[in-house]
Amino acid sequence: MKALIAVKRVVDFNVKVRVKSDQTGVDIANVKMSMNPFDEIAVEEAVRLKEAGVVDEIVAVSCGVAKCQETLRTALALGADRGILVETDEELQPLAVAKLLKALVEKEQPGLVIMGKQAIDDDANQVGQMLAALADLPQATFASKVEVAGDKVKVTREVDGGLETLELATPAVITTDLRLNEPRYVTLPNIMKAKKKQMDTFTPADLGVDVAPRLKTLKVAEPPKRGAGVKVPDVATLLDKLRNEAKVL
Repeated sequence: MKALIAVKRVVDFNVKVRVKSDQTGVDIANVKMSMNPFDEIAVEEAVRLKEAGVVDEIVAVSCGVAKCQETLRTALALGADRGILVETDEELQPLAVAKLLKALVEKEQPGLVIMGKQAIDDDANQVGQMLAALADLPQATFASKVEVAGDKVKVTREVDGGLETLELATPAVITTDLRLNEPRYVTLPNIMKAKKKQMDTFTPADLGVDVAPRLKTLKVAEPPKRGAGVKVPDVATLLDKLRNEAKVL
């Protein structure tokens, strides 16, 4: 079975992001970038499935600017066998990424498509679901446990009432949650090996996909600063502030 893993280059989760002065977006100049943490979990799960003898080949895919090669090299160092970069300088929105992944699914014919449930930059949580719809594949989102047996995959996912277990026929799309696994550290020998692994580059035009943005960002603003707390002398004053100032009652 082949596993296709989607990875995204995002601002590192340790970095405090700043909004541009013209409020057109987030400032990423001279900012540390890394692989989306949920996608690291997806790569780790694919590697574990390969170590268990379930998956034969892991193909890591990233869509975006040329620097996404660095993210793919990280995936290769974690255990992916080869990488595919869909290179474009165009702003990629979730629907465009889903269409690019659909084209690659048709090209590669994977048994499993695994990706993070969302990216920590836009928090859209849309690509996995859109891909499943476009490619007409079964899907299991927010996976906290994955078990593959033959051409079936059992996925345990967290829901409001507890846990839900789904059984899917492969090929299928799975999006990963934080509790699925703990990604391994990248070792120096594997980083060196990753430099020699195959990486193919395509453009959206090569895949016959139009990635023109459908949505326009009007303004990006930081959330308002939180006000200082106050002490109240009694319950009546507290209720008055909750009702008239906070307006939560």
